[in-house]
Amino acid sequence: MAKKYKILIVDDEMRMRKLIGDFLINSGFDIAEAENGEEALKTFEADNTIKLIVLDVMMPKLDGYETLERIRKTSKVPVILLTAKGEENDQIRGFASGADDYVQKPFSPKVLVARINAILKRNDTTDERIETGGILIDKASHQIFVDEKPVDFSFKEFELLDYLIENQGVALTREKILGAVWNFDYYGDARTVDTHIKKVRSKLGKRGDAIKTLWGYGYKFEVDEYNKKDKKSSKK
Repeated sequence: MAKKYKILIVDDEMRMRKLIGDFLINSGFDIAEAENGEEALKTFEADNTIKLIVLDVMMPKLDGYETLERIRKTSKVPVILLTAKGEENDQIRGFASGADDYVQKPFSPKVLVARINAILKRNDTTDERIETGGILIDKASHQIFVDEKPVDFSFKEFELLDYLIENQGVALTREKILGAVWNFDYYGDARTVDTHIKKVRSKLGKRGDAIKTLWGYGYKFEVDEYNKKDKKSSKK
């Protein structure tokens, strides 16, 4: 990678932290470590260079879900949950808490690194701004404006809306949205997409009507003709 990002590894097993850490270092990353949720919060708060967190779910003192929920109160930093749990409800809970990806143990360290690279690449800022139907996405600042007013979106909500707008007018299946926004081989319940669509629509207010539901298929972003104002430009 051109940039050297720092990854925070949070796991109560030293062996697991070392396994992940060695692969990340060999892949060109810097790392920080924490052995439980409380330590993770302190480490993250003290180090503003951390660009992504690999967070184990089953930990003493403060589990991964609770840790993630606290992180999301102040930060949109990408978080990958790492867990031995494979039930759909556990995955849904993870995404509802604000996770950007979900990796089940046992896993391939190479695949984990690939997922980290994919998330960081998509989160890498550019000068591009996209404006359509009263919605402005500023990728450089990772902000969304609705009718010129800033609206707070989580990392995953931002990625979802950006993907829908980039594919404006295209009918997208839930499976295609899952693959594009949640990366690689995530086979979770399509309700994950539905849940995030609902949140995005709510935050867009009346502009949320542009996200059309295609019953039995998926979704499409389409602005009504009288309200179209599509353009792409460099950041002013």
